[in-house]
Amino acid sequence: MKATQKDFAGLAARAAQQARVFFFCGPDESGAADAAARIVSLLPDPGERVEIGGSDVRKDPVRLGDEARSTSLFGGSRHIWVRAQGDEAHDAVKTLLDNAVEACPVLILATGATDKSRTAKLLANRDDGLVAMFYPPDLGSVTASVRTMANSAGLKLGSDIAERIARGSGLDTRIARSEVAKLALYLDAMPETPRPVSVADLDAVGAQTEDDGFAPLVDAVLGGRREAIAPELRRMHELGLNPVGLLLAFERRVAQLAALNARLGRSPDVAGFLKAEAGARRVFWKDQPALAVQLKIWRGPRLERLVARLVALHQSLMANSQDSELLLAEGLLTIARIACSKVTQPANRAV
Repeated sequence: MKATQKDFAGLAARAAQQARVFFFCGPDESGAADAAARIVSLLPDPGERVEIGGSDVRKDPVRLGDEARSTSLFGGSRHIWVRAQGDEAHDAVKTLLDNAVEACPVLILATGATDKSRTAKLLANRDDGLVAMFYPPDLGSVTASVRTMANSAGLKLGSDIAERIARGSGLDTRIARSEVAKLALYLDAMPETPRPVSVADLDAVGAQTEDDGFAPLVDAVLGGRREAIAPELRRMHELGLNPVGLLLAFERRVAQLAALNARLGRSPDVAGFLKAEAGARRVFWKDQPALAVQLKIWRGPRLERLVARLVALHQSLMANSQDSELLLAEGLLTIARIACSKVTQPANRAV
């Protein structure tokens, strides 16, 4: 089975009953994670979660099958949750599928993979497998998702507050869901006793927005603003900004640039294009100046190599958590040098 964010909701219940191996991929990591959580919630008996890293199943392809066919330590059911990069899980999935012994559900979140990857091809035409591809959402779709989350949590909020939560979460539905949960707890809201949400309520419990925290550094680096990069890196250190959270902000912006590039095509009118996107509420109007600069820098092969560099940097941070701040600073400086040199270097220079 195959699905995208457009048809996943309608297919999820059947997939949870029928499929045993789920492969969630695409540039929208938060959408893929939401979909995986949705499948777990629909499993008849999800039981214990066993988490395995993609590098672990790559080194030992047999381990995934062994874990999937084992019972829980307490004798109950279980499901396997694999966080992988690209096709790290390919050999393990093939080994699992080649064995006829019944296994528990296996959910694979594959950052950097697509529905054309080798692992996806193993599952796409099988009734007992699901491949779900997720593209970066726009502001309107995340705003709608926030309102849906709020309704389920017993919150009554208007479009303006929902949009503010969507923007503040950087279009990451995982962060938005956390904000909705905090609001529900703060207002003692439940579906049976819904509560209205005011701006004051959001100010009281809302997290610092990405604009207040991460965005200045994101825009300085990707926009090649030489004079602002060093002060922003210093601010990152002084404020103790979370390196992984900051890198996720870069990944979200680069995913947004990729989506905008696809819609822009070969048109040279970047300013007009962004004005139309803002009018359609697909980008926030305050982001237009920064996006205009970044769209001129990061296009074609240069953008593709930037995506690959961020994926490698993410892996490095996760493997070396103690040195994550230093590794991130070094990686961002390399990216910033490329951005700063755009005016003198060809667009297909390797990132």
